[in-house]
Amino acid sequence: MVAKTLYGFEEILAGELRALGAGKVRTGVRCAFFEGDLGFMYKANLNLRTALRVLMPIRDFRIHRPEALYDLIRETDWTRYLTPEMTFVVDTVLQSDLYSHSLFVSQKVKDAIVDQIREKTGGRPSVSVARPDLRIHLHIQGQNAHLSLDSSGDSLHQRGYRTITNKAPLNEVLAAGMLLLSGWRGQCDLLDPMCGSGTLLIEGAMIACNIPAGINRRHFGFQSWRDYDPALFKVIYDASIKKVRDFRFRIQGYDKAPSAIVKARENVKNANLEDYIHLEQTDFFKTEKQSDYPLHLVCNPPYGQRLTVDPVHFYSRVGDTLKQHYPGTVAWFLLGDPEHVKHVGLRASRKIKLYNGSIETRLARFDIYSGSKKAKYQDV
Repeated sequence: MVAKTLYGFEEILAGELRALGAGKVRTGVRCAFFEGDLGFMYKANLNLRTALRVLMPIRDFRIHRPEALYDLIRETDWTRYLTPEMTFVVDTVLQSDLYSHSLFVSQKVKDAIVDQIREKTGGRPSVSVARPDLRIHLHIQGQNAHLSLDSSGDSLHQRGYRTITNKAPLNEVLAAGMLLLSGWRGQCDLLDPMCGSGTLLIEGAMIACNIPAGINRRHFGFQSWRDYDPALFKVIYDASIKKVRDFRFRIQGYDKAPSAIVKARENVKNANLEDYIHLEQTDFFKTEKQSDYPLHLVCNPPYGQRLTVDPVHFYSRVGDTLKQHYPGTVAWFLLGDPEHVKHVGLRASRKIKLYNGSIETRLARFDIYSGSKKAKYQDV
């Protein structure tokens, strides 16, 4: 099978798969390949935090002539997967000179499937873009074609807890990947000082408590498949829930916008995490660290692109606040421009290239020591 992810999360995703028990895990570009049975496919969809989709390959083939696609698609027995009463959709990804438009390819695939089922059964399935019973994925790279069934349905970043968002919401998979790359596992207090609609806080709490990422989803694609086994899925679901653990530290979110806090509270409530996440309407630049214990800070601040800020002034204030008021903190910021790192006025010990949508970003780590850095090493 293939799990799709965002750029930069391939190794994190592979680690998740191994921890869940997948076999023969290896990474690709924005994906990880693995082996598992039907139950593991259910388990992967329910639990993976950094996967966007889980694809089940059904056939690979080569295309020597563009017009051969129709016949090649008909070589698959589609009655194994579809009945005339079901709906489906075809998603095509092109990295080939054979075709210029993915919609044209999807239409050809759709025609071949519908014609075959009509000839075999006398009826025809319908195409539905919104919540189809079967989502078919075709990836054409050069002359090589990879045909898969999308077991996830809607993208797995749609966790089900976020009903209202701010102007520039953070993708849930991006939030989870940021936290895992930062080393967050629930080992201390966590703070998001500009929390927006609360996505980082919610994903952070779910990681700390080992709550399955998809626990709040109402539907996965495989639940509409002909071979769906609800009893097996219940076994997988119950086993995953039994691994949930308690969390003894504090997860705190700040935002100076009252509307953001209202939205965050609603989403935290939807995720059933009100016991773990504390929200406060306040300006980060007027705050200070609330304890002498270690603090893990992760934030997706405004970039100056979709949200208007002056990056030079803004990030220098971020650096000053950290230096003056947040000793003993490991701070991670997703910065919307590689140049923004230098405006913080602190040396970044790590800079990881990621993408937030089409925006190239840097996930930068800043270590704020208690006392001087020299004194820290003398104490070790």
